[in-house]
Amino acid sequence: PILVSQKGTIFTVQRINIILKEVKKKYRLKIKNFSCHSLRKTFGRQVYNMNSDNAELALVKLMELFNHSSVAITKRYLGLRQEEILQTYDCLSF
Repeated sequence: PILVSQKGTIFTVQRINIILKEVKKKYRLKIKNFSCHSLRKTFGRQVYNMNSDNAELALVKLMELFNHSSVAITKRYLGLRQEEILQTYDCLSF
């Protein structure tokens, strides 16, 4: 478990989503989707973007972390378009 309350209980996804909704309202955040899922997806995209020099390895690690059955599913999940992937390969030098 990643998030544990002060009482030692594990926060459910639903409870975390409620907390995120309260934070969004309290701080008037202009974020369309603010949930566990959107944070997970944003984390994955950031990992991919920060590792453009080794994009394939980043995708394999994210695939494992997200428990996806293939790299293709992870690419689709992160919303990677084919041209972005090709741009990453263009940066490589042999």
